[in-house]
Amino acid sequence: MLRYLGFFLHETAFGFLSIFFPLYVIIIGGSPIDLGIMSMSALLSAILFSFFWGYLCDKLKRYKLFILLSFLSISIILYLFTFIRSITLFTILYVLLSVFHIAHEAPKNVMISETYTYEEWVEAFAFYEAFTEIGWTVGLLLGFLASIYGFNAENMLLVCSLLNLSAFATSIFFVNDPHILIERGLVRIERFISFVCRGVTVLTKSLYGIPVSGKLRRENIYGFCVGLTLFMFATSVLFTPLPIIFSRNLFASVSGVFAIFILNSLGGVVGYLMAWIKSQWTIGENRMGGIVAFRSALTLLMILAIRVPAYNITFVTLILTLMGFAYAVFYVYTLSTSMGLLSEGEAGLFNTVIGIGNALGSFIGPYLAKTLEFTYVLLASGIIFLASSIILKLST
Repeated sequence: MLRYLGFFLHETAFGFLSIFFPLYVIIIGGSPIDLGIMSMSALLSAILFSFFWGYLCDKLKRYKLFILLSFLSISIILYLFTFIRSITLFTILYVLLSVFHIAHEAPKNVMISETYTYEEWVEAFAFYEAFTEIGWTVGLLLGFLASIYGFNAENMLLVCSLLNLSAFATSIFFVNDPHILIERGLVRIERFISFVCRGVTVLTKSLYGIPVSGKLRRENIYGFCVGLTLFMFATSVLFTPLPIIFSRNLFASVSGVFAIFILNSLGGVVGYLMAWIKSQWTIGENRMGGIVAFRSALTLLMILAIRVPAYNITFVTLILTLMGFAYAVFYVYTLSTSMGLLSEGEAGLFNTVIGIGNALGSFIGPYLAKTLEFTYVLLASGIIFLASSIILKLST
């Protein structure tokens, strides 16, 4: 657990910032369009660097170095935010924050996958995500309390900077590079041999006239990437403007918005813990489409929930909690699947795919929220989720 302490502190800071930044843009005179441009610019930059960081850490076989670089750079950038009041400068710093934030993702994924055996991947990733999601929830709770007690933005940014500096310090002592880097290669060899054996079995049965049950199909990594991109696109379309939508359409206070997202994060914690505790209940790649379809149904249901005047906050909170649970289970299994599909040097591709979806959605979501009714944000997100579920069902 100590090896993940730095990541816990990092996620605590970013749990707070996930709600603080969209609201802060409005406070300093920005609009949802400004938020969309800022988010899209940051994510597009992260896309360019995510594959680069993944390739570089695999090339150098130095994973701890990039984790330390990420945490230290973030702490410096967050400190610089305390002096910024201009939307333009805010956007530039936010882009830099995104570039260095992504630097620790691929090394962390490789470090976990090479430390544990393939059979332990789901359990290992689920534990990591559960532990850090608790940190994210603590960050949301921190924002909730800060809004109640009237803390100013500069002090909260300074706290987030110190949290990342603490993450850097603890990672120096508790994070270590894997001693042997063979597990991902073994998994790819195992998948190939399994496919060949199934092919030989099908061919033999066909030659002797024995009925063949099932289909011989290999994982389609391109379909997997497209489905994952659409999933993150829909998520970003929905969640980027969601704090503003809640503030305006549910008339929720800043502390109320934080409270709603705290429960969403707690749903994610439960999902990660369930995947960790019940890791032997292998959902498998063919079930990921069903999870995304469930998330699509929840998104469309939110349209009705927001329109029920008496209980809208209760219904919306319940839906977001279930969405957090579904996201957690989906993320754990897609992450463990991707580490088995990607070759050495491609560790950053998973984050690149996620970044493409997030970048597209981070502008489309606020744009729809600004130019059309909030219903269209939810409707667009639900339809994209549904398309993602179909593609993932066909390709895995």
